[in-house]
Amino acid sequence: MAQKTYAGIAVDVNEEGYFITPSQWTREIATEIAKEESLTLTDQHFDIIEWLRKRHNAGEVLSIRSINHSAVLDVKTFYQLFPGAPLKKATKIAGIPKPVSCI
Repeated sequence: MAQKTYAGIAVDVNEEGYFITPSQWTREIATEIAKEESLTLTDQHFDIIEWLRKRHNAGEVLSIRSINHSAVLDVKTFYQLFPGAPLKKATKIAGIPKPVSCI
């Protein structure tokens, strides 16, 4: 297990940089992780990040399909907000483990 410091807080991360302990997450930390991913977070970003965290905490399996059914935003917008590998980026910024559907 490694540690990384965001917003002056040391957090436990795995070898890919995903949080091991999601309870260590804060919005300030999310903003710093997003900067590493060349993103500036907006309220729309935080809406989906909070939705992802709630679903993860409820034990749900996260996927692109679940995003499409979220009523928070559609898949096209999700890809625009988190270009490249949207689910991987979004979950990393959200401080939750990488979904098993992501390689």
